[in-house]
Amino acid sequence: MKGKAYIVGAGPGRADLISVRGLALLRAADVVIYDRLIAHELLDEVRPQAERIFVGKQGYAPRAMTQDAINALLVARVHAGLQVVRLKGGDGFVFGRGGEECLALAAAGLDYEVVPGISSATAAPAYAGIPVTHRGQASAFTVVAGYEDPTKEGSHVDWSLMARVPTLVVLMAVRSAEKICEALVEHGRDPESPAAAIASASTIHQKVARSTVAGLARAMEITEIHAPAVLVFGDVVAFGDQLAWFNPLEGGQGFVPPESSKP
Repeated sequence: MKGKAYIVGAGPGRADLISVRGLALLRAADVVIYDRLIAHELLDEVRPQAERIFVGKQGYAPRAMTQDAINALLVARVHAGLQVVRLKGGDGFVFGRGGEECLALAAAGLDYEVVPGISSATAAPAYAGIPVTHRGQASAFTVVAGYEDPTKEGSHVDWSLMARVPTLVVLMAVRSAEKICEALVEHGRDPESPAAAIASASTIHQKVARSTVAGLARAMEITEIHAPAVLVFGDVVAFGDQLAWFNPLEGGQGFVPPESSKP
């Protein structure tokens, strides 16, 4: 049988937010290569005889495997004729290095398919009752990575531009939250405008800190916001007062597929 790789987005954290196609491929895989920020209940859906390989990374700690090694692993398993699911948190093409892995597969002349996932960039705000767009209030939103120091020379993010977008969503930004807020204010964003941080969105561990741009870092400290978390800046954050529908104590991860749906 000809091998093939599937770059599957597992969603923002809750297991049953994976796509129907993603779950079907997971259940049929010969090999599952997975990251840290996936719901571990999903591994229960993998066939007992399938190979499971963890390649994740936590925060600034070294990866269990370098990206080059992950690429080589994907190529080797697909070249061996196996059906390989590369399971990634969120969406593999949103700061997930999915494009790099597809380029490695394409360079080796191997087949692959991309199965999009629900990105935390939109899911985390939604689970906090924050619509990233709203008619008459925010007609656009921008997503950036916040793991780099926004004040350092040579930053890839134009914070003067980010300060002006209606809704700004920042991923991977817990450590740099204070510097990001300072950079936004420095470039013209109202320090008293609404801001929020959502940690472990969609899971029983979800926490939300809501404040202003100037006060967000302190609010995160008080609320004990830890990674993974998403920052949101913009007037739409105020909707969280009315639309905060998710109660982690009542709506956690309990993912129990019907027995009839299992292979």
